[in-house]
Amino acid sequence: MNGFEAIQSLVADRCQHGTPSVLEAMTPKGLAIDPKDLRRVCVVLREDSSVYFDMLSCITAIDNGPDAGTIDLVYNLYSIPYDRHLSLKIAIPRDEGKADSVQDIWKTANWHEREIWDMFGVRFNGHPDLRRILMPADWEGHPLRKDYRKQEYYRGVSTD
Repeated sequence: MNGFEAIQSLVADRCQHGTPSVLEAMTPKGLAIDPKDLRRVCVVLREDSSVYFDMLSCITAIDNGPDAGTIDLVYNLYSIPYDRHLSLKIAIPRDEGKADSVQDIWKTANWHEREIWDMFGVRFNGHPDLRRILMPADWEGHPLRKDYRKQEYYRGVSTD
């Protein structure tokens, strides 16, 4: 399978909740999909031998703030045999803060999803061990949320 348009077509065929939109300004070039299509799309991108995105390089979260009411999750994929990059983006409701886990598709997602849970409070449905990875287990809140208010004291010690 050659070219972005062919990948776009493959993804569109798997989407049941709307047509993917192209994200031209994203590097690597990306597709925005409905969160309900995430697992279905990821499975085909990982298993289809014509694209074989065998590596999840990163998952990034972007808190768009309380006014926007969404958090974006960006999945950076790479195909080692085809030397091809692709980004997938989903937007989830900020107050709900849930997305499906892809850690069973790419093992690297396990830690990325834990980091996003820790820093942004996004819960990943189906994750086998969703717990803090950067902050202490009893830390209050999620520090990379735009409306985060840090606690003044942690275990009796000032956080200033």
